[in-house]
Amino acid sequence: MTEPETPSEALARTNAVLAEWAARTAADSAPLIAKLEGLGYAVRGKSEEEIEEVLKHPPTRPPSA
Repeated sequence: MTEPETPSEALARTNAVLAEWAARTAADSAPLIAKLEGLGYAVRGKSEEEIEEVLKHPPTRPPSA
């Protein structure tokens, strides 16, 4: 029998899934790239795999107004 996931583990798993989805979507979406850049994520010019890794961490700069 396995132990249930803790809230922290569930959040980490969900964040990883969302990062993967957003990276796949952003790779083909200039508006999403612009939105992520505006939120402080340095994703412009990156590959899908690089975007996924960036999105697994906090933004590297403050959001633009």
